[in-house]
Amino acid sequence: MLAVVIDCATAAVTAAVADLSGPVEVLSERVVVDARAHGELLAPGIDAALREAGVRPRDLTAVVAGVGPGPFTGLRVGLVTAAALTDSLNLPGYGVSTLDAFGWAVPGRVLVATDARRREVYWAVYEDGVRLTGPAVGAPATLPLPDGVGAAVGDGALRYADVLSMPVLDSPRYPPAAGLAALAADRVRDKAPSEPLTPLYLRRPDAVPPAGRKAVS
Repeated sequence: MLAVVIDCATAAVTAAVADLSGPVEVLSERVVVDARAHGELLAPGIDAALREAGVRPRDLTAVVAGVGPGPFTGLRVGLVTAAALTDSLNLPGYGVSTLDAFGWAVPGRVLVATDARRREVYWAVYEDGVRLTGPAVGAPATLPLPDGVGAAVGDGALRYADVLSMPVLDSPRYPPAAGLAALAADRVRDKAPSEPLTPLYLRRPDAVPPAGRKAVS
């Protein structure tokens, strides 16, 4: 059972192919960090991941996509692309929290924080992969963390390591494809119904429609 895995909720444009038949195995993974080029990089990344894994689109069983939280533009690119793949290939799609992928990868009680811009982070706290609080968005110096958080991980944590009163891990800096695949694996194996790939923004986009024209007096 082969799945293409996509995430654009951070500055990293991630495309991978994973085998979910047994223990999750990532067959290929392409990650390019460029917060301004999700639209240009994702489709070539998917194509490269498929070629590296020796997988044709018709061999795929499912599409797995990170649903955020993340900035509006990148997240939209990832989920629109995932939805296009489900439609064109007649495949089920499954969403996974981008933060949950970090929580899956790091044992213990850990803060996961990704860059939300505006000097804020998207964050959640996990214990051995189980989410304890969040997801939310806020200033890194004032996060209402539960007791016992021993470390932080993610690009947001690394950016604001100077204000977090805990060790910050170097990796994973961006959402691991293995975590995204593993958190969707049971649904893929059970042939669960396809899910709406609903983005988790947590706040309104920066760009807003212009106000109406002022009346001329």
